Amino acid sequence: MKLQFLLARHGFPSGRFDGGLGERTSAALRRFQRWARIGADGIAGRATLSRLRRRPPGVPGALARPVPGGIGDGFGPRGDRFHAGVDFPAAHGTTVRAARGGVVTSAGWRDGGFGRTVSIAHGGGLRTVYAHLSSIHVSGGERVARGEAVGRVGATGSATGPHLHFEARVRGASIDPFYRQAVRHDSSQGGRIIL
Repeated sequence: MKLQFLLARHGFPSGRFDGGLGERTSAALRRFQRWARIGADGIAGRATLSRLRRRPPGVPGALARPVPGGIGDGFGPRGDRFHAGVDFPAAHGTTVRAARGGVVTSAGWRDGGFGRTVSIAHGGGLRTVYAHLSSIHVSGGERVARGEAVGRVGATGSATGPHLHFEARVRGASIDPFYRQAVRHDSSQGGRIIL
């Protein structure tokens, strides 16, 4: 179960925390190994465990909140599963805004429970996802600015009520959208160092 939790914490959830190394956990392990650029052999050896024990990646720079108000369900464990995003409870029809400027990579219906969804690429491998929308106001390939309306809150897909499910991903790994990556400035090293 610890391996499943560590994989999920680093952005590679494998479904239910059941303590087994089944097909889904093995696939998540290989995806993490490819992401970490270590041998993708599906074995949780020394190099893999060392990387999993490190701090998970954070968002490079700050993201704006896509809707006003507080967070309902946060990023992290939820029962025997891992919630790979942040849920914002909001009234049906509330405007959803881009958390940062970028290019819309997809806008439409997405299977897997997300319903109407917008995905935006921001550069540097960072992507944000806005799910369960009642309507979409952008199209694939469109450039959007931070704060620009991308849709409206809804309850499409497998939502139990109106809310925005918001995710951030770095090179495909789900990360906490409001956990910032530590950056240290060191002139002897030529500038910024990502910790």
